[in-house]
Amino acid sequence: MLASLRTTRRVSSQFLPSTLPRIVRSYTSSTTYEHIIVSNPKAGVGLVTVNRPKALNALFSPLIVELNGALKDLDSSKTIGAIVITGNDRAFAAGADIKEMKDLTFSAAYGDDFIENWSDLTVRIKKPIIAAVRGYALGGGCELAMMADILYCSKSATFGQPEIKLGTIPGAGGSQRLTRAIGKSRAMELILTGDTFDGQKAAEWGLASKAFETPQECLDGAIETAEKIASYSKIAVKAAKEVVNKSQDQGIKEGVDFERRVFHSLFGSKDQKIGMAAFAAKEKPKWSDE
Repeated sequence: MLASLRTTRRVSSQFLPSTLPRIVRSYTSSTTYEHIIVSNPKAGVGLVTVNRPKALNALFSPLIVELNGALKDLDSSKTIGAIVITGNDRAFAAGADIKEMKDLTFSAAYGDDFIENWSDLTVRIKKPIIAAVRGYALGGGCELAMMADILYCSKSATFGQPEIKLGTIPGAGGSQRLTRAIGKSRAMELILTGDTFDGQKAAEWGLASKAFETPQECLDGAIETAEKIASYSKIAVKAAKEVVNKSQDQGIKEGVDFERRVFHSLFGSKDQKIGMAAFAAKEKPKWSDE
C-alpha cells in the first residue's frame, strides 16, 4: 500500500505549519477540524493545510475524511474559485500512517474498500486544486500531490513511492499517475527500488509544473496562481479542468471531440458573451459565473 518514512522522531515547533498568509474574510469555514487547517489567504482562494506535524503529516482515515469534507465545502462555495493543498516546510505528507494498516487482512481491506475515498478529490472536486509540496511527499503523500490538477514544489522537496521497502506497492494511484507523468522506465525504476527524487528533478521530469527556490516561495506561488485562476469565470474554469482531465482517459480523437462539444456548450453561457464583448471593447470583463 502506502509507505511512510521509517521514523518516529518528534518534530520540533519550528516544523509547525508556517505562518499562514493574511486572512481575507470572503470565506469562512463553519467546521472545526482536528487534522487540517482551512483558511482563505486571498480572495477566491481556499487553502487547506495538512496539520499532523508530530507524525510528519502522515495520512490516515480520519484526516482523509476531514480533507474530503473541506474540499467538498470549498467546491460548493460561491466565493472560492481555486484550492491549494499544502503541508509544512518539513513534510507535505510523509506517507500513510502504517499503524492504521499493518494488521489489515485481505478480506478487511478489499471488503471495506480501504483507501478508496483517498481518490475522491480526483473525481468529485470540480474546482482546480494546486498542490504546494514542501518537504517530504512519500508514498501516499506523493500520491495525494499527484491527484492535484497542478503541482508546485520547492527544490528541496522529496518525492518517492517507497512501498516496495514495506513489502507492498502503491495503492492510491501512484503506479498509474507517476508513469503517465514521467514515463514507464523511470517510474518503474523508482517504484521497484523505492528511491526518492527531489523537487528539482520533479520539475525537470514533468511531474511538477514549477520548482521554487524556497518552501515559502512555493506556497506563495501556489496561492498567487490560485488567485489568478479564481479571477476568471468559474464556469469556464470548470469546463477547462474537465476537458484537460478527459485527455487522460481516452485517445486523442475522442478527446478532441469531447473538447469541441464542451467548447460549443460554453456559447450558451453568459460569461462567454461577457468575455468576448469585453475583449472587443478593450475592457476588463466582469464575470457573472453563469
